[in-house]
Amino acid sequence: MKTNGNVKAVILAAGKGTRMKSEKPKVLHEIFNKPLVSWVLSACEDAGSLENIVVVGHKGEMVSEFISKNHPKSVCVEQKEQLGTGHAVSMAKEALKDFDGLVLILNGDIPLITSDSIQKFLEFHKTNNSDVTIMSAVFDNPFGYGRIVRDEKNNVKEIVEQKDCNDLQGKIQEINTGTYCLNWQKVKRFFDELKNNNSQNEYYVTDIIAWANENSFKTAAYVLENADESFGINSRAQLAEAFRIMNLRHLNKLMDEGVTIVSPENTQISPETEIGEDTIVFPNTFINGKNIIGKNCKIGPFAHLRGNCTIEDFVKIGNFVELKKSYVKSHTNISHLSYVGDAKVGSNVNIGAGTITANYNSITKEKKETIINDGVSIGSNTVLVAPVELGEKAFIAAGSVITKDVGANALGLTRCPQKEIKNYVK
Repeated sequence: MKTNGNVKAVILAAGKGTRMKSEKPKVLHEIFNKPLVSWVLSACEDAGSLENIVVVGHKGEMVSEFISKNHPKSVCVEQKEQLGTGHAVSMAKEALKDFDGLVLILNGDIPLITSDSIQKFLEFHKTNNSDVTIMSAVFDNPFGYGRIVRDEKNNVKEIVEQKDCNDLQGKIQEINTGTYCLNWQKVKRFFDELKNNNSQNEYYVTDIIAWANENSFKTAAYVLENADESFGINSRAQLAEAFRIMNLRHLNKLMDEGVTIVSPENTQISPETEIGEDTIVFPNTFINGKNIIGKNCKIGPFAHLRGNCTIEDFVKIGNFVELKKSYVKSHTNISHLSYVGDAKVGSNVNIGAGTITANYNSITKEKKETIINDGVSIGSNTVLVAPVELGEKAFIAAGSVITKDVGANALGLTRCPQKEIKNYVK
């Protein structure tokens, strides 16, 4: 359920990500073929914040191009110099000039954040009549994170960065996740009064807590239920760890919903994939992107779904089968060693081993569609050269290369006559 109210998000995505050792901006590194910043934006959108502002910097044109194509209701603003998080947010002031509502501030490298947590965060902010709310988390090892400093009444007093902590503050386990909720019209002048009195000479958005207290605004901290959601990516090792956490979280959800995952440690399924109950997913299956898989299906082992696939009930996608941008109706078998892409496959179809839909023209860069109607039987080692349509209950002989439509109940065959040359080997 989406939150009610006028909400926009400012996503901080200007950093270079030096430790990634990459020519690509950090926020464009991917989990399940989806960039980090896109996971954050999707969580905000699902929580009800559709018109978001992304602050870009290092190779910002690449980030902006991705945002415009994939999140068209979001806009990008540039931070030419990276002078701290507070300075980054101030780049969004012009875009928020006339906005009267709640502003979320999030880092663009926290792909594990969920819309559910964002909704709870916003509701906490409203229920507490807060002007500035920070999302915190409790870590056993808080090293490297800014600490939440509370007063004797448990109110949030300030946030102190790791490099500025004294010995006592360094022992605090409640940390700043870098996510905030602001009553924008009330506190926006903070970003005109930023100071850089710290060891890094940077403008910290964390200073807003102390500033709000000094100016008699109400502050609060919402403790994140699952601290993993605050996990930020700064290295390839952390990228792999975030992938592991995201994958396991979704596998557990699917199993709770009645899906059998035979070997969770050897299965990867995108959180954007829905699977119906009593479906079995066998080991070494990799499912990317958005897919809908029905009930009582069998997927794998060693199956690869690349995204944009819909699979109805009682379908078998077997070992070493690759599927991409295809619709497969119920009671169909694609059992082994086949590639089906850009295809519509009917019900009660049997696709033999080694069948390929040749859907891509490498010269024109075009992809064409293959249509396989109900009841079709395709023999092993067949190539269907798109665009092509097979009529209902058509039969395609093994080893055929089909380049023209085949009618209903017809046999499609493209073999040369078999020859035998006696004593050839001698």
